[in-house]
Amino acid sequence: MSARDDIFANIRRSLGVTGKEATRRASVAQRLAEAPRGIVPTRGQGSNAARLATFLTEAQRVSASNVVLDNAAAVPDEVARYLREINAPLAVKIGQDERLAFLDWERAGVSVTQGPSDGSDLNAVSHAFAGVAETGSLVILSGPENPATLNFLPDNHLVVLAAADLAGDLENVLARLRTQYGKAIMPRTFNIITGPSRSADIEQTLLLGAHGPRRLHIIITLG
Repeated sequence: MSARDDIFANIRRSLGVTGKEATRRASVAQRLAEAPRGIVPTRGQGSNAARLATFLTEAQRVSASNVVLDNAAAVPDEVARYLREINAPLAVKIGQDERLAFLDWERAGVSVTQGPSDGSDLNAVSHAFAGVAETGSLVILSGPENPATLNFLPDNHLVVLAAADLAGDLENVLARLRTQYGKAIMPRTFNIITGPSRSADIEQTLLLGAHGPRRLHIIITLG
C-alpha cells in the first residue's frame, strides 16, 4: 500500500466508510458532472454588441490595439496595413490553422511561413480559441494549429478572433472548452493573453516586451 492509499484508508476508517458505498459514489459523480458555478461579474455580460464594446475597451486599457473587420477574407490586408504602420517587414509566421492557412496572403503582399517559432521571427499571426470581454483577454490553445511559441517569441503578435467566439467571462470559455474537447481529451495547454508582455520589476518602471511580444494587435472578424 502506498502512502497515499494509507492516508485515504485512515480517513475512511475515521468516517466509518469504505469508499464503495453506492450513494456516496453517486453523490461524487453528480458533483463532478454538475459542478456549481462561482460568482460571475456582470461587466462582460450583455448583448453581442455590448460584449464586443467591453472587450475593445478592456483590450485597449492593457495596451493592445484592435480592429473590427466585416469578414475573415480581409485579414491579410489588415495584417499588411498594420505591419506597414509599425514599419515591420511584410512577413509572418503562422501555424497550421486552416482559418489562417487558406487566406489569400499573396494578394496582400504578405510572405507566410508555417510552424513554431525558433525565436528569429519578428511577426506572428495566431487564431484565438476565444476572447474574454470582462478582461480584454485572448485564449489560445496550444498545438500545431497555433504553436505556443508564436505567443511568446516574436516581437509583434497579431491575433485573429471571431466575434462569435467572444464570451463575457472566462467561466464560459472554460465551459465551452470542456464541452468541445471533453474531460479526458484536452489541449496540452491554453494561454490567456492580456495585452503585450510587460514588467515593472526594475524600479517600478513599466517595460513592454520584457518576456514576450512588444505589441499585440487583435483582429476581430464579424463573419
